[in-house]
Amino acid sequence: MGTVSPRHFVLFPFMSQGHTIPILNLARLLHRRLLSVTVLTTPANSPSIRSSLLDTTISVVDLPFPVNIPGVPPGIESTDKLPSMSFFVPFVTATKLIQPHFEQVIASLPTVHCIISDGFLGWTQQSADKLGIPRVLFYGMSNYAMTLSSIMLREKPHAMVSSVDEVFSVPGLPWVNLTTNDFEPPFSELEPKGAHFDFVAETGAAAFKSHGMLVNSFYDLEPRFNDYWNQKIGPRAWCVGPLCLAEPPRVQTLQKPTWVQWLDEKLAQGKSVLYVAFGSQAEMAPEQLHEIAMGLERSEVAFLWVLRSKGATGTPEREGVYESLWVELSDGECVCECAHLGFASNGRAAPECEDGGGRVGHRTKNSGQQRLRARVCGVQGCGEDGKRVDGEWEEREGGEEKVKEVGEAARAAMGDGGPSSRTLDLFIDEVCNKKLNLLPSPA
Repeated sequence: MGTVSPRHFVLFPFMSQGHTIPILNLARLLHRRLLSVTVLTTPANSPSIRSSLLDTTISVVDLPFPVNIPGVPPGIESTDKLPSMSFFVPFVTATKLIQPHFEQVIASLPTVHCIISDGFLGWTQQSADKLGIPRVLFYGMSNYAMTLSSIMLREKPHAMVSSVDEVFSVPGLPWVNLTTNDFEPPFSELEPKGAHFDFVAETGAAAFKSHGMLVNSFYDLEPRFNDYWNQKIGPRAWCVGPLCLAEPPRVQTLQKPTWVQWLDEKLAQGKSVLYVAFGSQAEMAPEQLHEIAMGLERSEVAFLWVLRSKGATGTPEREGVYESLWVELSDGECVCECAHLGFASNGRAAPECEDGGGRVGHRTKNSGQQRLRARVCGVQGCGEDGKRVDGEWEEREGGEEKVKEVGEAARAAMGDGGPSSRTLDLFIDEVCNKKLNLLPSPA
């Protein structure tokens, strides 16, 4: 009688901090379920990934990254190192050159039951089909952002408005009101074309051929959007988050960083803090930063402003605390993990704010779909944190209670027997059975 090989999952994150961190947390969840897990990466990204997984037996395999990429400076293997996001399309297109190495490694590994690759790496679907392995894609976006972006491309509800600032309702979701300005190209365009649109179309086509997608969200946070996606768009989306709760406990130090001490002081004084951040990759001119700084100065509110290191020089300082996005703090914790304003960070905000007992107001504007993601709290009933009144922030009634409620629901979702935990278990069983069905029958 033949032996059954252990269930083996291969994970391949896109070369970007906001994409890599949650998929490594997913790797931990799979590892805790006694699965064999291999993470694929590239040489320049390997040290940080290996370091983050030192307390596990997860394997890490390096794939050579292409060299001499037209339109991309040499030696860059991660989007946060790009001089500008205008280099993004040439960079992500160049990852296709990894495909032969990817297939060679997969073929050399013990039996692989599932490939989980980033949605940006659509070419891995072709490899998965060739090798007879189910491929599931991972998106850091919320069900809300995925659904509305898809509707914009397919149904073009913005075709009926005369201005980019005119409000329109979303077909099938009439309680959602948006403007064209809530989206970036190509989603905001009526007749999208060009390299960026070609990339979106290509990865979308690959997604429809996949076995489904894992979403860094929990069902009770956005049930109507998850249902809409699964019933009317697809492929199937499995809510398995928030994955930040899979991170190992952080070592507590005797001396707190300066910015944490400052936040503790504001908490003791009963004051709210305005959190300002534009993500790890937003390009802002010094003049823009200066205008924002002047506006914050005049507002006379307490604020925490997180900046990229190359944007921090010359920024005025008052009561607000400025920290470089990529600087290692005194306790070894990197600010970038809490400063990225994609859905992943918003997903961790509720449980972490609840622990600290503090209230942090937040406003965002960033590239990609982050304008859209910033609306998800309002649509789901959280509302904005407050409004400016006579030098102070007036808390929206019920806002703090809502944050606590969402935080508790997030923890429950990831706990033993919680909906996200159960969904991940069901996903593993289903995809492994799919692999068995793809295997050739014994002679």
